[in-house]
Amino acid sequence: MSTGGEGGLKVPPELRRIAWLWLVLSVVATPLVVIFVGPLLPPGSASDAAHGQQQDNTVMVAIVVPIMIGLLLYFINALIMFRGKDEADALTDGPAIRGQTRVMVLWIATTFVIVLLLAAWGAYELFPGEEGAGGGLGSAPISVALPANASSALPVQVIGQQWTWTYRYPTFGGVETTELVLPVGQEVRFSVTSIDVIHSFWAVHLAVKADAVPGNANVAFVKPVREESSTVRCAELCGLWHGHMTSRLRVVSPAAFRAWIAHEREKWAPIQHYLPAYKPTYAPEPTYRAE
Repeated sequence: MSTGGEGGLKVPPELRRIAWLWLVLSVVATPLVVIFVGPLLPPGSASDAAHGQQQDNTVMVAIVVPIMIGLLLYFINALIMFRGKDEADALTDGPAIRGQTRVMVLWIATTFVIVLLLAAWGAYELFPGEEGAGGGLGSAPISVALPANASSALPVQVIGQQWTWTYRYPTFGGVETTELVLPVGQEVRFSVTSIDVIHSFWAVHLAVKADAVPGNANVAFVKPVREESSTVRCAELCGLWHGHMTSRLRVVSPAAFRAWIAHEREKWAPIQHYLPAYKPTYAPEPTYRAE
């Protein structure tokens, strides 16, 4: 590279070719990645929350594509143009480039702007929104924007315990099931708690992840938008069988949900009276009165 000193910067022809090639490839590749790769990115679009996260991931990938193209082109050019001709060249460092103030300022300013914009955007996206306060803020966080139809949301209590998940439906007699079934198109209000140690309720395809903490009820909202079957996992190391702490999740039609919940109420009716009355949280251990 020719050093123009402090008075100016002479751009070598090969760097100009790289810049033009980078521009063309970025203009072509970025929309293609957004169109064809974006819909394949996790967590999918099975719920409103999942769709929002997928859009965020698509934006991140779109930003990274031009950066990756630029790095690859520069590395390829360096391997071709500065390849050592013999062993002596391979063992000798190239000449140090000094005095390129404009290059340094441009590099620092570009990276600073990219990192600052990503940090601001990420902070905005992470601020509590319409998905509730499932990150550990409890049922009454300082600031949370509820969905417009939060008052009509279907309440479902998620109970974590070593090493399984159970679900209570308070509007259906407080029946407790071992399978999570939700009606499609219905806003759902998850109230997540635990009766022993800390777990983490992770409905991957719905893009819902909420801590299950003893004595606390973390709230998360979601609206499934298509019928499908998936898996609920625990995302917090909670003991020996943490890796096996899974359960089935099904999103079904409203009619199928009504039939299922009626069947569950009938199936569990003989033992329903043994369950404690529904409440937001349960004591981690039995409480004994001292004699």
